[in-house]
Amino acid sequence: MNPAADLAWLIGIPSPTGEEEALCTALARRLSPRYGSDALVRVGNSLVVGRPGAGPRITLYGHLDTVPAQGNSVPEERAGRVFGLGASDMKSGLVVMLALLEDAEVAAGPYSVAGVFYDKEEGPAHENGLEDVLDAVGWLSRSDLAVVLEPTDLELQLGCNGALNARVAFLGEAAHSARPWLGVNAISRAGEWLAAMHRSEPVVVEVAGLEFREVMSVTRAQGGIAANVIPARFDLNLNYRFPPNLTIEEAEVRLREAAAAADEVEVYDRSPAGAIPEGNPHLERLARATGARRAGKQGWTDVARLTRRGIPAVNYGPGEVALCHRPDESVSVAAMEEAFTGLKRFLTTG
Repeated sequence: MNPAADLAWLIGIPSPTGEEEALCTALARRLSPRYGSDALVRVGNSLVVGRPGAGPRITLYGHLDTVPAQGNSVPEERAGRVFGLGASDMKSGLVVMLALLEDAEVAAGPYSVAGVFYDKEEGPAHENGLEDVLDAVGWLSRSDLAVVLEPTDLELQLGCNGALNARVAFLGEAAHSARPWLGVNAISRAGEWLAAMHRSEPVVVEVAGLEFREVMSVTRAQGGIAANVIPARFDLNLNYRFPPNLTIEEAEVRLREAAAAADEVEVYDRSPAGAIPEGNPHLERLARATGARRAGKQGWTDVARLTRRGIPAVNYGPGEVALCHRPDESVSVAAMEEAFTGLKRFLTTG
């Protein structure tokens, strides 16, 4: 395993969302001599590596795409770290996946190990390439445990918050700004509600002994048509992150209650929370093999997409959450080595 060189290679193949073809092709070419064409399944610009085999089935997942470049498309190594676009989110996780899939001891171990490299995770949820992969390769749904190598700071992060987005509108009546009493200002009508949202604090919720934070945030606002017209409409986006003990339906009820002061509420984007695979024996083995601290996943990941299909799944990866999507994105070589060592131990011992 040469994590710094492999990460520089992956960063050097640009793969912003929607442009993953070159990276998918490069991975297929690299893995083809070891696996052969019958164990490589390409679904668009996603790649499934492996085949059903004897023993419990463990699948590794990582997305190929990155956010757009911010002057960081050229990889650089210094002081034990690799800098560049996608270093933390999540090409360092792909490095670990690649090393495990190429490891002879893992291949000879007691588990049926497969890897899924998929596209369009960083874009709109409905375009995520993982859905097409799961539809096309049915045996993936019979996995005993899936490990999503998203950045977790080497924590074993279980479950994940769900997410709702809603368009919230306050209505008024247009008038000349010189005579505002002849109209109703939609923007100022929203003032008390916005102030209450600003004062709201995260609600700590414990699920299966893990801590999640339930939060609602106004993330966009648009109103007014001219500098001298009292606005008749004020549109806002309300983002709600809810813990795994709530269903989509229950979360939507809470969002609508929180936005009851508005005139219109349209929930247009729904992502369920990820379930925690309580009692899964492979999760317990993974925890022992890695020695990782357990925590709840505050953000949304494709663990939710997998658990919705009945696949027990967890988040564990070398990337650093605080550096994701930043111009100075980087990851330590030591973290990639530690993730590989722990996962190899997990995949080669009973």
